[in-house]
Amino acid sequence: MSVVLSVAWAHLIGRKRQTLVALGGVILGVAFFLATSSLMRGSERDFLQRLVDNAPHITVYDEYREAQPQPAALRWPAAALELPRVKPQRENRGIRGWPRMLEALRQQPGLRVAPVLNGAVVLSFAGRVQGVQLQGIEPEAMRGVSTIESKMTEGNLDSLNADPNGIVLGAGLMKQFQLRVGGTVSVVAASGLARQMKVVGVFYTGNQGYDEGQAFVKLQRAQALLGRENRANRLILQLDDVQAAGQLAPRIEAEWGYKAVAWSEANQDILALLVIRNLIMYTVVSAILVVASLGIYNTLSTVALEKTKDIAILKSMGFHANELQRIFLLQGAAVGVVGSLLGLALGALLMHALGQVAVKPPGAVEVTNLPLYWGAEQFALAAGFALASALAAAWLPARKAARVHPVDILRGAA
Repeated sequence: MSVVLSVAWAHLIGRKRQTLVALGGVILGVAFFLATSSLMRGSERDFLQRLVDNAPHITVYDEYREAQPQPAALRWPAAALELPRVKPQRENRGIRGWPRMLEALRQQPGLRVAPVLNGAVVLSFAGRVQGVQLQGIEPEAMRGVSTIESKMTEGNLDSLNADPNGIVLGAGLMKQFQLRVGGTVSVVAASGLARQMKVVGVFYTGNQGYDEGQAFVKLQRAQALLGRENRANRLILQLDDVQAAGQLAPRIEAEWGYKAVAWSEANQDILALLVIRNLIMYTVVSAILVVASLGIYNTLSTVALEKTKDIAILKSMGFHANELQRIFLLQGAAVGVVGSLLGLALGALLMHALGQVAVKPPGAVEVTNLPLYWGAEQFALAAGFALASALAAAWLPARKAARVHPVDILRGAA
């Protein structure tokens, strides 16, 4: 063992209590850094997974990103006109040529698409009235782009094929109306057209607003009820590679003209909040390690102060300033490395314990465990930051020790 290592080891062993306190601070700092970051990252990944599973990856709407100009504006683009008694041109809403668009999109690999006609209706039963969004769907196509069938507690989407006059309602609405499967509910469109429809299925997502505000019928039935024959106002796309949605949506919009919104665009405010949350989280847990590194700084500063005479003697014997710096940096590195390894082990135990905690979020269907992220980069980040903090804390005492002038110290001691 070299003299530098021997001196560094002697300093650590000679002040066991201070060394153990500094070591304990690093261990706890790394453990809590790891447990906290893994819980936050795990909850974020779980939230995003639920988001992309339960929402379309891309939605094509029957509208344009920029409003289409009126005929008068096209005829006289630079003029200021006032045309009395001339009403703006109204467009019959709906995606024109949606079957052709549907067929073209289905030719692309790794992509599933379903047409939807969405409109507001009023449901009425036994004197109770509730406004809902009616979704006209093709059951087979909808099964490939939505998880709604997996949330059905009674019946399935094929029940709509078996009974063209059938309707699927949410459990919240069924409870509110005190309905049962097989019961009949009145569906009234905005035009005043009313139809009696039979409840053939029930779904439960745990989202109260969704369970009380959505209803599903066959596409053809919705077209007839809403007075929009052969129309669809949305195309819902689901991709094998969810990350490709951001690149595919603009291409679809450029080719077909209709507004195509990827899930990342639709939820950009939520994604921005997650970035801010991560920034706050890493700032807080990093502060824990910074505080822990102060224990190392305090220990080594005390050593540098108490061993000033010994340092002067070493320099007078030929020790270089760099060698003295290495003595203190080795002490900081030793505490950082050992503390990181033990902290990672303790952090893994904390993560395992947290992973056993069962929670049931409000409105959830079943009990789940806390989501945790076990990525190797989390362990590397915790250990790396701890080691960097330890070396930074050791650098100031090392710098101070290297600047000791032996002549002044020995003359003062004499």
